[in-house]
Parts: sequence; structure tokens; C-alpha cells
Amino acid sequence: MNYIWFDLGYTLVHTNREERFQLLLEKSGIHKSADEIALAYHLADKYFMRELPGVLGRQFHKYAGDYQKLLCEFLAINPESIEKSTAETPQQRMEWRAFPHTIPTLQILRERGYGIGLISNWDQTAKDVLAQTGIDSYLDHKIISSEIQIEKPDQQIFWHALEKAGVSAAESIYIGDNYYDDVVGSRRVGMESILINPFGKQGIEEIEGVPIITNIGELLEILDLPLKPVY
Repeated sequence: MNYIWFDLGYTLVHTNREERFQLLLEKSGIHKSADEIALAYHLADKYFMRELPGVLGRQFHKYAGDYQKLLCEFLAINPESIEKSTAETPQQRMEWRAFPHTIPTLQILRERGYGIGLISNWDQTAKDVLAQTGIDSYLDHKIISSEIQIEKPDQQIFWHALEKAGVSAAESIYIGDNYYDDVVGSRRVGMESILINPFGKQGIEEIEGVPIITNIGELLEILDLPLKPVY
């Protein structure tokens, strides 16, 4: 294994969406803990990944209403109770940040001699996100769905990435947070894969036979070990 491929959103980068939603709830007189809100977002993400493939890679405003209703359902909130606060809250551009473990992990992988690549379902803002977070300089190859008009889990995007990097599937491993796009797609071409899921198997109870880590920092602990599925 000498080449590591990553997904982008919620694998290498994240937003402050949980904090913003908590403030919106508080404006409506609703109090939920940070942990409750984080879990609701996690479950909503997994629902969209499973039932509405490809939607999360689009601009947020195109599915924001349906997503917020699902958040409310997981938090046992009546969506109508936050309509006024939602309407009064100015729409802000989503600010992406690298996870705390992202840059240190990429630095160590580079020092160990691994090739590092990105395969992401993302719109035209991907390169800006990579530049602003400092991730860009660690990537040998960047494959963005909007640039080649192919999206995961289509195996053609993975074959394209392997050809660009000049490596085989057997030499590669793919890391991502979306089982249906990342694990299924990469395995179709023969790559090993690891799933990032901060809540263990919660939200993906139907999945078996996949190594799971809670964040990218844990990758370093298992790279030198045989990949064993977590049941």
C-alpha cells in the first residue's frame, strides 16, 4: 500500500454548521446540547447518503429545506417552531475548515513516503476549499467530480484517478465518510477502503465488513496493520 486517496467533505474538512444551528434553535427558545445536534447532523447525513445519493455534493441551498426538516425530526422538534428564526437569519456562505487531525496526518503520510490523492464529489468551489484550508499542498493528484463530469460511486472516477496517478488499485486505499459513494465505489475497482464514522456504527447499522475509524487521525494507527472489518 503506497498511495492513499481521500474524500474531502467530513473526511478532511468540516463546517461550523452545528454551532450555527444551535444558535438558531436558541433564538427560537429551544435548547439542545452540542452532542445532540452533532448526532442529528450525523444521522441526517447518513440518511441523505443512503436514500438521496449525490445530493450532499450539490450546493446546500438546493436541499436545505428538506435537510433542516430531517434535523428537526431527529431532534424531536416541530419544524414550524423555527421557521421565524430561519427566515430572520441571514444566509451565510459555508466556511470549510480542516479537521484538527487533517494537516498533521497528511504531513506524517508525506514524511513516510505515501502518495496522497483526492477523489471528491464537489462543485467548482473545491479548489478554493483546498487552498484556504492548506490541504492543497499535500495532494499529488486532485480528482473533482464537477471537473470531469463523473461522480462517485461510478467506478470510472476511480479508474480515472488511478490512471492519473500511475498506480494500481492494489497499491491504493480509499478513506471517506460515505459508505455508498466511497466504500462501494472504491471496492468496485479493487481498492481497500476505510470508513470514517464518528459515531461508530450508529446511522449505518446495516453495514458490515468495513474497517471504521472515528477521525482521520486514527488512520496512522492502522496503516501498518492488516485491515480488519469492525462488526
